[in-house]
Amino acid sequence: MKRKSTAIVAALAAVALGAAACGSDTDSGGTTAGGAKDGNYKLAFVQGVAGDAFYITMECGIKEEAAKEGATVTTQGAQKFDPTLQTPVLQSVIASKPDAILIAPTDVSAMQQPIAQAKAQGIKIVLVDTTLNDPSVAVSAISSDNTAGGKAAFEAIQKLAPNGGKVLGVGVQPGISTTDARDKGFADAAKADSKFTYLGVQYSQNDPAKAASIVSAALQKDPDIVGIFASNLFSAQGSATGIRQAGKQGKVNVVGFDAGPEQIKALQDGTVQALIAQQPGDIGVQGVQQAIKALKGESNEAKIQTGSTIITKDTIDSAEGKAAAYKASC
Repeated sequence: MKRKSTAIVAALAAVALGAAACGSDTDSGGTTAGGAKDGNYKLAFVQGVAGDAFYITMECGIKEEAAKEGATVTTQGAQKFDPTLQTPVLQSVIASKPDAILIAPTDVSAMQQPIAQAKAQGIKIVLVDTTLNDPSVAVSAISSDNTAGGKAAFEAIQKLAPNGGKVLGVGVQPGISTTDARDKGFADAAKADSKFTYLGVQYSQNDPAKAASIVSAALQKDPDIVGIFASNLFSAQGSATGIRQAGKQGKVNVVGFDAGPEQIKALQDGTVQALIAQQPGDIGVQGVQQAIKALKGESNEAKIQTGSTIITKDTIDSAEGKAAAYKASC
């Protein structure tokens, strides 16, 4: 009887342990791909390109918000804004099994399948800055209102050259959602004003040296160009160089997109007359917020658009201008 009682007690204990284990799983707070619990999530940020002040500023926002949530963040990015280089970076990140990935896709088509593979692994996806042809793979897509930004760039040129004239766009490359929208916003606005002649957009392939070459050649062909819109950081850097090389400082108005250290210096030097500064830090903060919501099973905002700030030489030292400038480090 003693043996039998001991066996019954042991069996009941085993059942109790099993029940406790089941209860533990149920209360785990939403285990995800990385096996994290609420407040201890593993987040990964895949930049569009490493070393870009825009993405550095976004990373600062991501890290700041993640720290508030008790989450950890790793950051990786390719050396060029190129889907063939970003894909292996993303694959490496997927292998590390984060709970969520915040990524700036470098092409609307080429990055669709690699990002879908991350989702298939149970990883939550948040698109930051750029997007995809089919953004439904992500729980949220957060970016600037780039079309409005392009229009604002033309409006700045209108004020700088009220008599009109020839204007040129210096873009990055076709297939990037953000810069495509900026280029279109600028082009549509320029074509709608009969005082201006739109010379089209040429692509720098994210290479400042190529942008400089484009601008130098354009000024040789059309020395009466009154305005250039450079739709990203590297295009603006190169445009400023091209104008210096052509000896056209003070004669060609340049409106750049983004406000990295080089752009701010160009504005101070008078090579660039206005900058359309995005809010990359805010994009990063909201990206983390949406990722954490998804991991907790809460509802997400599918699309979020952030604003921009126009910085000129007159406002560069104001509180608003200083706040809008991008960071070189966190």
